[in-house]
Amino acid sequence: MLTFAYPWLLGLIVFPFFLHWLLPSFEQSRSAIRVPMFDVAVEALGASPGKNAVVRRRSWMQTLTFAFCWACLVAALARPQWLGDPIVREVATRDLLLAVDLSGSMETEDFTDQDGKRVDRLTATKQVLGDFLSQRKGDRVGMVVFGSGAFVQIPFTQDLDVCQELLDELYPRMAGPKTSLGDAIGLGITLFDRSEMDSKVLVAMTDGNDTGSRVPPAEAAKIAADKGIVIHTIGVGDPEAAGEELLDEDALRQVAKETGGDYFRAEDRDGLKQVYGKLDSMDTREVETVSHRPRSDLFAWLIAAGMVVSILYHAAVGVGSAVGRLRIVSRANRNIATSDESPIKQSTAA
Repeated sequence: MLTFAYPWLLGLIVFPFFLHWLLPSFEQSRSAIRVPMFDVAVEALGASPGKNAVVRRRSWMQTLTFAFCWACLVAALARPQWLGDPIVREVATRDLLLAVDLSGSMETEDFTDQDGKRVDRLTATKQVLGDFLSQRKGDRVGMVVFGSGAFVQIPFTQDLDVCQELLDELYPRMAGPKTSLGDAIGLGITLFDRSEMDSKVLVAMTDGNDTGSRVPPAEAAKIAADKGIVIHTIGVGDPEAAGEELLDEDALRQVAKETGGDYFRAEDRDGLKQVYGKLDSMDTREVETVSHRPRSDLFAWLIAAGMVVSILYHAAVGVGSAVGRLRIVSRANRNIATSDESPIKQSTAA
């Protein structure tokens, strides 16, 4: 689509015609030929001298060339632009942070994969999280992993392919054998502090009780609530186990309740998948789209066209003048040659 950045400048196209009408060409009344008794001679001949008899009028080609060049100049000043097809881009309106437990208990093989094969808890979690991430279009997604300490695995990004690749690299105990849920929440709060999104959601998944955090999960949840962060917790362990593998459901419920989130219990892969499905339906996403149309300036082409036409016109005028002068010189040479031959012929005849 063709458009102009300054369309009001197109009105300058009529400026030369208005100027010609407002300021007509200079005229001076005087005789082009000054001879004695000129008026008497003209009257005797029955002729009448006219105005502008010696003024060379413009040719139609010159007028068209001037009009074309002026139109190109004015159109270039108006800055013509070609608008490309609209480019639509979705802008994230929510930050979603996943906190994944990588403690030693995640090696327990009490889950099954999509093929029914028995796998450890982390493998099943990664499969379900992969499906969950594929539906996060419109969100900025990040991931924190925790064991004996908490670490950032994925900073907030909209590149879901990168998230999937980094998710596949997780393995049990890579962050230590213990469970530090409170530290993971604290690290998540730090990441959210750098975010400008209004909606901030943290989904924390663990299969044990907190044994290594410097900040208890309940205290970290209070800080998160003050900063407007909603935390959903998912328990995938055994609440009847002993030691570090004991799932502290009361602590997970308290964390979720403190921040306005929910607690979910998943005993197998299907249960875990249902949990993430519920989270997807609960936390509706508002996708904001931003569109723009690329612009390509065309004024250079108009200036080039005007220059080319002007050069061609003046070149044609120059060539025509040169050809005319050559014809005059050639005709003069022929006349001189003819006048030189006439006396010789007359003397021969005599």
